[in-house]
Amino acid sequence: MNKVNKANLPAAIFIFFLLIVWEIGALKMNASYILPTPIQIIKKIWELREALFTVHLPATMLVTGVGLAISVVLGLALAIAMDSSEIIRKTLYPLVVATQTIPITAIAPLFVVWFGYGIWSKIVVAVLMTFFPITITVYDGLRSARLEMAELLRTYGARRAEVFRIIKIPCALPYFFSAVKMAVPISIIGAAIGEWLGAQSGLGYFSRRMMSQLDGAGVFAPIVLLSAVAMIAVAILAVIEKKCVKWRGEN
Repeated sequence: MNKVNKANLPAAIFIFFLLIVWEIGALKMNASYILPTPIQIIKKIWELREALFTVHLPATMLVTGVGLAISVVLGLALAIAMDSSEIIRKTLYPLVVATQTIPITAIAPLFVVWFGYGIWSKIVVAVLMTFFPITITVYDGLRSARLEMAELLRTYGARRAEVFRIIKIPCALPYFFSAVKMAVPISIIGAAIGEWLGAQSGLGYFSRRMMSQLDGAGVFAPIVLLSAVAMIAVAILAVIEKKCVKWRGEN
């Protein structure tokens, strides 16, 4: 058994144990409209595979992808701006924090009124939920650069941009990957919340429709798909991080 399989074995065993407990508990409850079994959910995914994989999953992934891309650009821009100037930091930091006090589920219907049932009302929800961890985490990464190293480069005539490229970017890169790995599931949740509150397609919309029909397996099927997509995306980011951040010495 190779190192990868050995590392993943405890997680696989734990997940298998949870699924067994879930299956037994759901069978004893005998109320699939409230708590379906994992087998019932898998069957429902297979039965509805055409609608789920060709219509609703692509719609949610489009919102997630666009929202995450905007959040990354916005978060990096805000982090770099706050790191570059104390005045900018004091101006922007409270506003960035204040955006996270907004009750998204309460204000999301207003986004539907403002932007309609199209993609942008869902993207706004995803961005509001996602850009904050990227901004704060990358800012902390930029601030973690050792000042004496930057001062040493400046004594050798390095310009501010060169100090940023040589010192600050490598310091912030691990923080950036950590932020994006946090932001991916949050972005997916944001897209699903936006679809739940007002949409014509997407896994959140599909789950709400199944709830109105008291179809428990149909409600859980999109949730399982969203979880699987999030885990795959985070795993891919972890591989990319391992390739890009080689100096951390992690096994």
